[in-house]
Amino acid sequence: SLVCQHSKFKSLQNQFQHLFTMALRNMSSKFASSLGLRAQVSQLTQQQFGGASLLQSGARAFATVKDGLKYAASHEWAQVNGDVATVGVSDHAQGELGDVVYVELPEVGKELTKGDAFGVVESVKAASDVYAPVSGEVVETNQSLTDKPAAINSDPYGAWIMKIKMSNPSELDSLMDPKTYEEKCAH
Repeated sequence: SLVCQHSKFKSLQNQFQHLFTMALRNMSSKFASSLGLRAQVSQLTQQQFGGASLLQSGARAFATVKDGLKYAASHEWAQVNGDVATVGVSDHAQGELGDVVYVELPEVGKELTKGDAFGVVESVKAASDVYAPVSGEVVETNQSLTDKPAAINSDPYGAWIMKIKMSNPSELDSLMDPKTYEEKCAH
């Protein structure tokens, strides 16, 4: 029947998409390594597709962690330049969210305390608050995310959300280095 053929086609399409995605992730991982980024491999589980055993990640096959950044437990990253921290969401976070469709930016001039929610990243799967990894005053926001929120998916370490002039730089000491963050995300 036509319904049965459509179902078989969708099953084959899903299998092909999965294999293509895994190959793309593998190539991306090698490319990231060549740029000095580390790939974090999550635990893989086996899932049966029409009798064929395929490896499939529970959430995402890998996430990159960039050297030179500090990471919050809530998955924001901070890149420090003098007394200003540029803040965005990690590759791990964007991978968990899925396709980002909207980013709520904070107001320039707003005073934030470490841990305050300063915006929202909304995806096709969920909406998630974004938290200030350090205290200070918002001095700039990435307005390009208003028109191109998916930049967070394609370039999580280039698609920053805000810049904050830190009022207490010692708060950086409570953030994780790349290796510690990588280990946290692996569990």
